[in-house]
Amino acid sequence: MTEPIRISPPFTDADVEKLHAGDKVLISGVIYTARDAAHKRLITLLEKGEKLPFDVKGQLIYYVGPTPPRPGQVIGSAGPTTSGRMDAYTPPLLDLGLKGTIGKGLRGKEVIESMKKNKAVYFAAVGGAAALISKCIKKAEVIAYDDLGTEAVRRLEVEDFPAIVVIDSTGRDLFAEGREKYRRAV
Repeated sequence: MTEPIRISPPFTDADVEKLHAGDKVLISGVIYTARDAAHKRLITLLEKGEKLPFDVKGQLIYYVGPTPPRPGQVIGSAGPTTSGRMDAYTPPLLDLGLKGTIGKGLRGKEVIESMKKNKAVYFAAVGGAAALISKCIKKAEVIAYDDLGTEAVRRLEVEDFPAIVVIDSTGRDLFAEGREKYRRAV
């Protein structure tokens, strides 16, 4: 079993090109959170020509709506949400230099093409491990859209956040490969 690759955003094109579908990674540094409602607001800002609440260039967005923290905790359970719900919003953010997203589930063809064009990756976080993932989050701060509650945009400081490269910057997609492997076996 190979050791996970340690990575820290912000990422350059060269950093992303070194990652391949199937690589296990441990992410340390700053990542941002956003879900459906926050993404809609981000895109509305872009359409109006206004500035985003954080610079996406070289960054990662984690699709999560964490639960409130218990006393003494930085954050509550913080498991990934379904990434496909953000597909309509993702290409414009990739065009601005976003280098990756973290979530669960499939991505649409338009997102994968945009990832290839913009040299970006899609990481899967393990669903069902929300309480464990929250232990990797050392600091959490709402930076935009506090009125959205759990869907507010947060700046997270993470240490050894575990993920797997599911779709790399060449478009190699482990989900598609798995489906094909299953079809051949049946």
